[in-house]
Amino acid sequence: MQAIYDFLYSPGLPLKPVGLVVGLWLLASHLFALVKPEVIKPHLKSFPRNEKIGIPLVIFCFAWGFVIWSCMDLGEFYKIERVVQVVIAGVCIGVIVQVREFLAVRALGFFLILVAAPLLDAAFLEEPKTRLLLVALAYAGALKGMFWIGMPYLLRDQINWLLEKDARLKVGALAGAVYGLILLICALLFW
Repeated sequence: MQAIYDFLYSPGLPLKPVGLVVGLWLLASHLFALVKPEVIKPHLKSFPRNEKIGIPLVIFCFAWGFVIWSCMDLGEFYKIERVVQVVIAGVCIGVIVQVREFLAVRALGFFLILVAAPLLDAAFLEEPKTRLLLVALAYAGALKGMFWIGMPYLLRDQINWLLEKDARLKVGALAGAVYGLILLICALLFW
């Protein structure tokens, strides 16, 4: 566990590889949505209530939280480390069993909050101002994640709005692809 924690947080991921991975992921996923909207639409529509995605994503996110809690310096809270580890495992099981409604949305929100820290660490105190593209993406994801955990129906409504007209999906996919391309160019040239 310590190796995973050290890889993500201590000293943190380098900016260039993070920018390349995030840029490539944004570019590839949004270009696919732009080129094959008929493939993406049913998956987007079914995502909010998809337990086949939600349960593994919840387990992954709670495992990530478990790693963070187990490996970080707890200071005076070290005495309750084991208790909180048991609570994390218990809450994970409780969420899977009791919070079935929009589980995938809540898990995605949890994931976006967790992934923000390594992204922000990668861009922390780095020289080129273009790094703020990654920072803005991380904060936007964390903010959306908080709303999706508390009000998961928002993602369902956002997906329905996006899929209502083909032009909206095309514009959204194009915007995501352009943002990914800009991140990729910045990572290759400036970071």
